[in-house]
Amino acid sequence: MTRKVVGAITSYAAITQSDWLWQQTPHPFGTWGNIQMLARSPAPDFLLMYNFHDFPQPPAKGTWWLKYQRQQIRYQQQVAAMPAKLRNVPRERTIFLWREPPLTEIVHKTIAFYQQAQPYCRYISGPDDYAPTPNYMPAIWYHNNSFRDLNEMPTPEKVKLCSWITSGISRTANHRQRLDFMQQLQENNINCDFYGRNLPTWAQSGGELSNKWYAMAPYYYNLAIENYAENDWYVSEKLWDALLAWCLPIYYGGAAAERLLPPGSFLKLPSLDRQGLSYIQEVTATPDAWQAARNAIAEARQIILHKLNLLNWLSEFIAQYD
Repeated sequence: MTRKVVGAITSYAAITQSDWLWQQTPHPFGTWGNIQMLARSPAPDFLLMYNFHDFPQPPAKGTWWLKYQRQQIRYQQQVAAMPAKLRNVPRERTIFLWREPPLTEIVHKTIAFYQQAQPYCRYISGPDDYAPTPNYMPAIWYHNNSFRDLNEMPTPEKVKLCSWITSGISRTANHRQRLDFMQQLQENNINCDFYGRNLPTWAQSGGELSNKWYAMAPYYYNLAIENYAENDWYVSEKLWDALLAWCLPIYYGGAAAERLLPPGSFLKLPSLDRQGLSYIQEVTATPDAWQAARNAIAEARQIILHKLNLLNWLSEFIAQYD
């Protein structure tokens, strides 16, 4: 079998590594079945456009004439440069995956990106009904452990009850609702440790992490609270990371998780209000719920590692071409 090389291009500034996604396979150099993920390959067989939005932008209507002409020339130059930017991979072998939630404040941008991707991509998907092909996001995770470690490890020692890793982002109503809920947790003395970047001072957090594992693996429970819970498609790494660390997630999100994971592998947080506070307080009072869910967590971990894994998704998608 000749493996197909998959390159990647993204608008995420942090994803510049040659070894992107290599930790999601037990095999050397990003291989998984019939593919090899070489993000920076200059001449890949397939190209993954992962949260890419740096498309050529035509001049805005109503622009002063001379400025319009200059913008038009720049736009035409950008269009002409796109094939080389996409490494001359043909449209039918270019895959566009969007992974942002359709938040009210930004969904118009998401729709525009789907439209802008169409000249360059045969397959365009995102976790919302606006996408040409609505679908859940294949799993990536943010632990630094090797695939073999995650796949074969015993349950890590659990010494604390509950953690929540989040951020202080407040640019949308959904983000602000999440921060408000965190403040309620704090004010009601719920037994939960907070971690993350740019959290407000009142959060009394443990600070930013270089490896989420260390703020998940020692805990029985993890609050996995999505930025968006209003459709049947969106589910993010918040759930995968918690389960891979052998936590029982207390999950606030849409119905996608229930379609992808076995019953009992996570608990559904009913709401981000006083009812939700009471639920968390009751569950995290003891490790009993985690003990009862242990087998379901083990099953869910295998599904994430072997089935929902983005590399497995790419392997199955590209197999259609053989």
